Amino acid sequence: MKDNLIEKLKWMIVKEREAEMKEQEDEIRSLSGKEREKKGRAILGLRGRVIGEELGYKLIKLGRNSEIVTEIAVGDEVLLSKGDPLGKGFSSTVTAVGGRFLIIAIKEAPSFPLKEIRIDLYVNDTTFRRMKEVLDNMTKEGDQVLDYFTGEKDPKPFSEREVSFIDEKLNKKQREAVSSALSAGSFFLIHGPFGTGKTKTISEIALQEARRGKKVLVAAESNVAVDNLLEGLAGKAKIVRIGHPARVNEKLKKHTLSFLVESEKDYSSVYKLKEEGEKLIEEQKKYKKPAPSKRRGMSDKEIMKLDYQGKGRRGVSKGEVSSMAKWLSLKEKADGYFEGMRAMEEEIAHRVASRAEIILSTNSSSAIELLDEVNFDIAIIDEASQATIPSTLIPLSKCSQFVLAGDHKQLPPTVIGEETEDLSVTLFEGLIKRHPSFSKLLDTEYRMNKSLMKFPSSEFYGGKIKPFSEIENIRLSDLGIKEETFPFVFIDTKSSLNRFEEQKKDSFSYFNKLEGEAVREVVSKLFAAGAKEDQIGVIAPYEDQVEFLRQLTNVKTHTVDGYQGQEREIIILSLVRSNKEKRIGFLADMRRLNVSLTRAKRKLVVIGDSSTLSSHPVFKRFFQFVKKEGTYLSCDENITL
Repeated sequence: MKDNLIEKLKWMIVKEREAEMKEQEDEIRSLSGKEREKKGRAILGLRGRVIGEELGYKLIKLGRNSEIVTEIAVGDEVLLSKGDPLGKGFSSTVTAVGGRFLIIAIKEAPSFPLKEIRIDLYVNDTTFRRMKEVLDNMTKEGDQVLDYFTGEKDPKPFSEREVSFIDEKLNKKQREAVSSALSAGSFFLIHGPFGTGKTKTISEIALQEARRGKKVLVAAESNVAVDNLLEGLAGKAKIVRIGHPARVNEKLKKHTLSFLVESEKDYSSVYKLKEEGEKLIEEQKKYKKPAPSKRRGMSDKEIMKLDYQGKGRRGVSKGEVSSMAKWLSLKEKADGYFEGMRAMEEEIAHRVASRAEIILSTNSSSAIELLDEVNFDIAIIDEASQATIPSTLIPLSKCSQFVLAGDHKQLPPTVIGEETEDLSVTLFEGLIKRHPSFSKLLDTEYRMNKSLMKFPSSEFYGGKIKPFSEIENIRLSDLGIKEETFPFVFIDTKSSLNRFEEQKKDSFSYFNKLEGEAVREVVSKLFAAGAKEDQIGVIAPYEDQVEFLRQLTNVKTHTVDGYQGQEREIIILSLVRSNKEKRIGFLADMRRLNVSLTRAKRKLVVIGDSSTLSSHPVFKRFFQFVKKEGTYLSCDENITL
């Protein structure tokens, strides 16, 4: 059973990579640069300059006079080009995004002038390669994980231990989860719904294990989640953050491996070797580079021999041979300096990693060669319900004990291939169903007004989630924002003749003009009531609606997936689907509704067509709930908030 699973996973990740590459490349080919920019996946008309170097990467600042509105974010892999991203694009990583500029980190700056530059969002192939490698070379630890998942092996029983808590503010369920995780012989699962302090709980486990003298690997699917964990752990243990510096929050860079390596006293020797190598590279420019057209079939060895003999060759003068020989000689010396530099850098990196009590990385980055020589005792994985099994196996293949934290009632991993749907079944989901006694539900939420959390708690968690007493009655009025209605508002479009969804030509997505106008009106009223731009978030399940809404308002607008793990004081949700056939598409995945409803802290405004959406029983119960516990309005009425 396990062997069949491994082969199936291998096949699916190859297919998923092909699907993702095809999706991005097809879009680049089929859409103009302006159309792709409109979708937020390209930026055009940029001018740039090299502004410095950081941790081995050239930093290029690219900007323009007009405002940049984009989905491209810090840490994304992008292609830099003069207009031909697939043919002559340079792979780079985004380190900063501003209103009219972005900064990228790139190994080598392009030789062409940085004018009329185009940036395109692309696929990071490294993660796919690492997932395939972990499946091709399964460790005994990785095998064991899949044995638990398939039921071929049972986890070891608990061994109770006394715990002296470091964070004394942990609530009862958080403490129970920590104690159980520390007592587990094989693995433990922390089910952490919205706002229940999952990150805080797993940070305590990591510190407790470090206090016991264990070597701890802490990982998550995204860089944002790793940085959130790092913030909670910084200053409390010896920590090293693995990963591309460009993908790490600016204020946390001092904890990165690159920063710590460069801070070692003997790193000055690395600088010296680098300087010597670069001097030789600069000197090379004085001589003729032995390009194929210049060397006329001669090997490096033949060029050096002819130079020693003081000879030329047919079509190549003695002087040209001599110039190419000097270029080759300088290259050999420079390579020697750079090789020595890399060896010394590697030695220092091993030293820094060996001193660490806790090492943090994304799932993918935990595959770096440096960590192959580190003996970890336990892996703690956040966002485990958002990562595919191959991704989670990368860190789990390094140790025999692990803790997974997540919420399988929220969005699963994003899978786009038609044949790879099973990749969305996560290790966390499989283990919690097969071994429920090895899990703990965190049940106190610290984010939302009690009326906002009541429906998701009842519908998705059996009513087990309760609000923290100190925040259960938070309102917009606490922030000086005028409020006339309940925190929960539904604006129903069912009575409007122009309520129906639309589709663009050749698009599988949907948009809804009436709902867009309603969102704009709600945002306007919120501003008039005293709300600030950064307090409001807008969610729509369809990309074309997101694109449409961004033309109507400057409030941060994303798909449901884009808002997972985030929160705002006020959330406006446009549900989009409205048709006579009562089709709701992927809105039928209730995990999507769960995420959407649990991003708001003080006010949630939902806009949709109840006549279409009521075809699903959960939406039907949702509308009944709002009529009873919230404010139910028709879009034909004067909208009050």
